[in-house]
Amino acid sequence: MELNEKIGSVKNREDLIRFIFHLRTDLQNNREKWGNVTLDDYLEAMEGWISEMDRFYLNSNQPIPNQPSWKTIADILYASSMYE
Repeated sequence: MELNEKIGSVKNREDLIRFIFHLRTDLQNNREKWGNVTLDDYLEAMEGWISEMDRFYLNSNQPIPNQPSWKTIADILYASSMYE
């Protein structure tokens, strides 16, 4: 299962912990595929994606979260790996 497919299974804290493990493993194994490999770049991308995330949810026909869920956190962490 691809990393982006694992996001849909994040429903609780344990799922998010497991997802973060897979995210970290993906960075270690596929660093060249990541757009943001330094902490500074990753956090800058996270800031940008969070400020624009309503568009992502609208474009993917998902409700815009009023309050972040465990899945929303996984979305943010994953998107920050490549958002520019």
